[in-house]
Amino acid sequence: MDKTMDRHLVIRALLMAVWRRQPNEPVRVHSDQGSQYGSADYLAFIRENNLEPSMSRRGNCHDNAVAESFFATFKKRVIQKKIYATREEAKGEIFNFIEMFYNPVKRHSHTGGVSPAKFKEANFSRLEGV
Repeated sequence: MDKTMDRHLVIRALLMAVWRRQPNEPVRVHSDQGSQYGSADYLAFIRENNLEPSMSRRGNCHDNAVAESFFATFKKRVIQKKIYATREEAKGEIFNFIEMFYNPVKRHSHTGGVSPAKFKEANFSRLEGV
């Protein structure tokens, strides 16, 4: 989170994800048509880190239904009608929602009714046994 959503913010966010996940194969990164996702810096970072850019068509939320579903849930459960006193307070509540509820607990239809963490665990276990 930052005061502005520019190319530096999205690059730092992706860098955190790359460090955390350390993907061994190409990963698709879906975005909207914001200018930060078309910047030379962003596209260079994508290439250098074995990521594949994927950009929504204008006005087509179905291109990224999973992310749209996440944000709908997030808005309803966390930030709707809420004003945070500080950016740190907002960061803490958002972190808790994602890391303590959404990833480990929230079941999803697109993962067969299990949480993202359970889905990841099952798929990595399956791949390691191959």
